[in-house]
This record gives sequence, C-alpha cells and structure tokens, in this order.
Amino acid sequence: MEGRNPKNVVNSVAKAFTVLTAFQPTTPIMSVSEVAAAANLDRGTAYRLLNTLLDLGYLISVPSKRFRLSLKCLELGFNALSSHDLWDHAKPLLEECVPDAADAASLGTLEGSDILYLQRVDSGLAHHNIDVRPGRRVKAYASALGHVILAHLPESTQIQTLESSERVKLSERTLTELPDLLQRCAEVRERGYAISDGENAYGLRTVAAAVFNSHRVPVAAISLTVEASRMSMAELVEIGAPLTLRIAGQLSKALSDSLDNIPLTAHT
Repeated sequence: MEGRNPKNVVNSVAKAFTVLTAFQPTTPIMSVSEVAAAANLDRGTAYRLLNTLLDLGYLISVPSKRFRLSLKCLELGFNALSSHDLWDHAKPLLEECVPDAADAASLGTLEGSDILYLQRVDSGLAHHNIDVRPGRRVKAYASALGHVILAHLPESTQIQTLESSERVKLSERTLTELPDLLQRCAEVRERGYAISDGENAYGLRTVAAAVFNSHRVPVAAISLTVEASRMSMAELVEIGAPLTLRIAGQLSKALSDSLDNIPLTAHT
C-alpha cells in the first residue's frame, strides 16, 4: 500500500500468513524444511510459526513430522464472504468497468418474469430515460440479463417464465415470439454469454453473463452496457464478454466458497 509506514507492520504476523499461503493445491502437506523454503524463511522461524499456528488450530500435524491446513482456515474466508450481500461483493467489480470498458454495469436476478436490479454503476446513460436503479425491474424476455439466466434453466422453466407475462416490442429488434426466444436461449447457453443490440432500448448495446451457485444454478447475472455510438457490437463482445465472464466467475466462486450463504438482497 502506497504511503504505508513500516513501523505499523507486525512482521511476525506477515510471516505467519506467508506460512499459511505456502500451502498450495500442489503442496497440501509439507515438512518444516519445505515450508521454510516455500516461505523464504529460516528453518527455526518456520518451525516456531508452524507450531504457533498448530496451537491456534489453523494447522494439523500429520505423520512424518509434516503439516497441513485445517478446516479452521475456511472460517476466515467464509465469514468474509457471507457477511456481505451479493450486490455488495459485486459493486467494486462493476466500478472497475465504468467508464473505461462500459458506460454502465449491472447485477440482476430473475424474479418471476422480471429482472430485478440488485446493483448498478452508471456513467451518463440517464438520458435514455431507462430507470434501472437497484430495486427496479425490467421484463426478462427483452433483456440480456434475462436471456442469460433463462438460458441456463430447463426449457420448461423458460417457457413458463416467458409465457407468464405480456411480450411487446420495445424496439424493432425485440424478440417476442416464444420459438424465437427459446432459440435465443439455446444460442446463449452454447455461447456462454448473451448480447443485446438495441433490443431493450434504442442506441444501447449489452453483453451479459450468468452467476451460478455451487449447484450450477443461475441465480443472477452481470451485464456491461455501452452507447451504440461508442463501439460496435463486435467490439463490445471482444472487450466486454471476457470481462463480464470474469466478474460473473468471481461472484460464482464467492457463492460456492460461502456454501451459497451470500444473500442476493436488493440494495435499495
């Protein structure tokens, strides 16, 4: 951290975390010498730190004088993840995208036939007269967020959701016929992300990716939106699709790591 005062740093604590992070999937069990080498510590320091962490319950000793991480380590990550709602975890990730990569970034979830916005970071799209503040709703059939969530649900659920609301054209590009929408869902599922080029509102282009829980059920989605004058659909896909998929993947992993204990709660 810039401007950090070294006098405020407790080196022994830093070294203890260096020891903990030395344990990796490829090296889950290590001896004192192996930990010392991995953490760049002398053997005596590594030995004392290992035994301190053992006494605190963050390590377990195994035969042949070796150590491995205990399940208590999970508590730290679990508490950090489950103490915040999904919209709270998403906000800094969305803020990183606006305005450099997109004019707006959103997190939404499917409620009935609607997409409920949970989080929104916007930079100058208000003149389109679309109110998508957190807590607001749009119809799932006409949004990239809706398409990408529906795409990963059973077809019977897609049909039930799409038929439960009136479908009207919001622009000449809006799909309203059930066969067309089911075909769109199939394409989105195969591609891995959804795109919308003026289907929900004139002059806006969007790319969206689903957020999954630990059972691979889509519980939300991330979208990036730009003014059509800013970039072509191909450019948005090239720039935005990998970014959207990465953010959705990070949130999916957070859900999985928290054992699905992160609430979706709408931020209003």
